[in-house]
Amino acid sequence: MNATGQSAVFGRRKEPHTVIIARGNEIRHFTIRPWLAAFIGSALAAIAIGYLLATSYLVLRDDLIGATTARQARMQQAYEDRISALRAQVDRITSRQLLDQQLMENKVSELIERQTQLSQRHGRLGPLLERAENEVGAAPAEDPAAAKPDKHAEVTGSISQPARNYAVASLGADLGAADARPFSLWSTRTDPLPSDTAADRADKLFVSINQSLKSIENEQLTRISTLADNAYKSADAIQEALQAAGLPVDSDFGKNESDIGGPLIPLDSSMIFDSKVKELDEALDTLDQLKKEARQLPLANPAPGHSVTSPFGVRTDPILGTAALHSGMDFRAPIGTAAKVTAPGIVTKAGWNGGYGRMVEVDHGNGFATRYGHLSEIDVTVGEKLDAGAIIGKTGSSGRSTGPHLHYEVRHNGEAIDPLRFLTVGKKVAQYL
Repeated sequence: MNATGQSAVFGRRKEPHTVIIARGNEIRHFTIRPWLAAFIGSALAAIAIGYLLATSYLVLRDDLIGATTARQARMQQAYEDRISALRAQVDRITSRQLLDQQLMENKVSELIERQTQLSQRHGRLGPLLERAENEVGAAPAEDPAAAKPDKHAEVTGSISQPARNYAVASLGADLGAADARPFSLWSTRTDPLPSDTAADRADKLFVSINQSLKSIENEQLTRISTLADNAYKSADAIQEALQAAGLPVDSDFGKNESDIGGPLIPLDSSMIFDSKVKELDEALDTLDQLKKEARQLPLANPAPGHSVTSPFGVRTDPILGTAALHSGMDFRAPIGTAAKVTAPGIVTKAGWNGGYGRMVEVDHGNGFATRYGHLSEIDVTVGEKLDAGAIIGKTGSSGRSTGPHLHYEVRHNGEAIDPLRFLTVGKKVAQYL
């Protein structure tokens, strides 16, 4: 079989590629094998692909760098925002604490001022209340609680120093503990301030203290008003009793509220307090003056506990048996019973005086005088000053008398007056004197 036959049966044989390089007289040839061509092609393809990838990277690199830079900028901005939020929160809480501290100092100053005011009022009220207790303490009051003052505790109450220190310490603890929790440096949320802050707690505490002080002030004013009303009631009762008995009394005493008027001028608490104190002082002056006038009158019983055997007025004379004027009252009393003067005065007569027997006469001023007759013993001298209730002698039956007794007379400007009027008034006003 020839070569032609082989080519037809097995196909044409491919000869390897030959590269011939001629240079001058030199001729070189290289045979390129298929695998070498494949390798070279693969290498060129790899280089081309690498070049394209490198070119794409360089093209896209700016975008990646920009994205990275933007992300870092956003992170930095977020961090700065967190720092700013935390600083703002710290500043806000610090400012609030400073404000709370200032408010606390103002409130404490106000509390101390109120305490000082109450202490000053206590100093003013002490003597006035003692006087009021002496003047109207025995007077009946419509309010049982008002009739029994508790050693000025109701009207001179104040907050003690320990209590005040406790209040200030409580406020300091509140302010020191308020918003003291640590801040989270990695938290960006802005927590709202607590609804019940130290200032709120301070306000509540001081409102409570001020309410207590206000209550004490109101109790002071109420107590003063009650004492003033009781003083005027006592004065009115004494005045009415004396006027009803026809006894002289100054009619200008007491309050006259029938004719009043004028512009309305609001008062603050201090002016109200001063006004009430002045009113109480005037009421006590009125009552004191009326008491002085009433005590100058012979209103007491010269022989307490002894019955009246013969009243004032026309009667049958015990000796002659005819009608006669009895110028006084007779009290049944055994010989030696103490005879007491019925009002303060000066002894003008002390000795034997006709039908009176042993008699003592006492001048009480304002034209009033009393006589004590039929005494068995005289224990005072002319010109002697006597207090009400002083013993002027002992009862007996001297002079024109049918038995041991005390003859008692009341005279005004020398004219005999029924002593029963004075004794009746004395019983009515005894509780006020």
